[in-house]
Formats: sequence, C-alpha cells, structure tokens
Amino acid sequence: MSQARSRRAAALVPAVAVRQNEPEAPLFDPVDRDPAYTRVAAAIEAKILARELRAGDALPPETELAQQFRVHRSTVREALRRLESAGLIKRPRGAKRMVVSRPAAAQVASGMRHALVLHDVTFVAVWEAMMVIEPEVAALAAMRRTQADLAALAAAHEAFKASPQGDPHAVEIVARFFELLGAAARNQVLVLAKQSLTRALAPSLARMIDTVPQARSRISDAQRKIIASVREKNVDEARRWMSKHVRDFKRGYEVAGISPDTPISA
Repeated sequence: MSQARSRRAAALVPAVAVRQNEPEAPLFDPVDRDPAYTRVAAAIEAKILARELRAGDALPPETELAQQFRVHRSTVREALRRLESAGLIKRPRGAKRMVVSRPAAAQVASGMRHALVLHDVTFVAVWEAMMVIEPEVAALAAMRRTQADLAALAAAHEAFKASPQGDPHAVEIVARFFELLGAAARNQVLVLAKQSLTRALAPSLARMIDTVPQARSRISDAQRKIIASVREKNVDEARRWMSKHVRDFKRGYEVAGISPDTPISA
C-alpha cells in the first residue's frame, strides 16, 4: 500500500472510533423521586405482602423504624398512617405499637365502590355483573351452608319483613342478606367482589324499595325461596331463584323511573 493511501486510511480511523463511542439514546427516562414516607410505606407493605410480616405481628417502635430507614420519625409516622388507612396495620386498644392486620371485607368493598362511582359505572353495568356472580354464589351456598348460615339468613329475612315502610335500614338488611349468602358460599374472592356491587346499588335501591308498590313483597318472597333452596341443598333452585331475584331489581328500577344508564352514586 502506498504511503499516501495509508495516511488517508489512518485519517479515517479516529472518525470511525468517534462514531462508535457516541452515547446511544437512553432507553428509559428518569423516574420521579417519591417522598421518603411513600418509600417507607412501600417497604413495609412489601414485607407484609411477602408474608415476612404476618397478621398480629408487631412492628418495631417508630424511633427504631426511623433508625432502620435513616429517616425522621415524622416520616415514619406518615408512612404508618398510610398503611393504617389501607387496613394493612392497626393499633389495638391500649397498645403502643402498630400490628399487622388484614383489610376488612367492608373496607375493601368501600374502596371498590368508590372506584366504581369515580369511573361513572352505570346501574346496568353493576346489574349485569350481579347477574353473573349472584346466582353462582347462591348455588355454592346451597352446597356449603351450615346451620349457622341458615339461622343468619333467616334472621336477616325476618328483619326485612319487620322493617316499616320508609325505614332507611331496609336497604342495609337487603345488602346483609347478599353478604350472608356470600359467607355461606365459602369463597373469599366472591365475598369481596359482591360486597362492592351490592353496596354500590344501595342508594338507588332505597329509592326503588319504597317507590315500587310490590318491591318489598317480591324481595321478601325471593329471600324466602332462596333460603328454602339453600336449606334443602337444591343447587339448581338456589341458582334459579337468585337469577329471578336479581332480574326483579332491574324491573323495579324501570318502574321507579331510574334509567339503567344512570351512573351509580356514592
């Protein structure tokens, strides 16, 4: 190779090297820095969800947590408040330290109900979900119920029959009846799912019960038939009567002049 050609080739090498060493565009953008209390809460939550901390286990005192996380005690206190609001920890009466707990079903249902309201979920969407879930819950209850379950269902039924016209507690009793069936089904997933649905319908259900002339008698009759089916362990009848019961809700709403496209309220 001639000296001139060698010099030209050598002159190209630095340029190629420079291009090869050019930094590539980053694959990820920088993340936001969460407040310290958020990261403390997330770390404790991770231990709880990993079962390294179990229900009933006491957390270290706030001062010790602050030392372990190397943060101010006020940061730990705010993190614990967030976890307590989520139902993951609680302070037993008279206790100085927080202990790990499980969110109550009612607390989970309340959060889900708020989500349904904020997402403008309509009555008909909730009703469709109930048509899928409730008949199968009744069928499972017929297979798995105990004498205690039957007694609780009968008590709720009698309480509804005894509630006077205009009684605001009547809707709570109806919701309680559905929840007791869920408990009899022995399926915690269904219990958590159904509570939010029945509670979401409560405000408009109250309007329907005392507006539609036959609403109370039809609800009472359906409850009686469902209890009888569950008592006899008749799975098909329990499923059939619950389907009829939920369908009646939609008819009642229509008679009461409540549009199926109306968003549920808080």
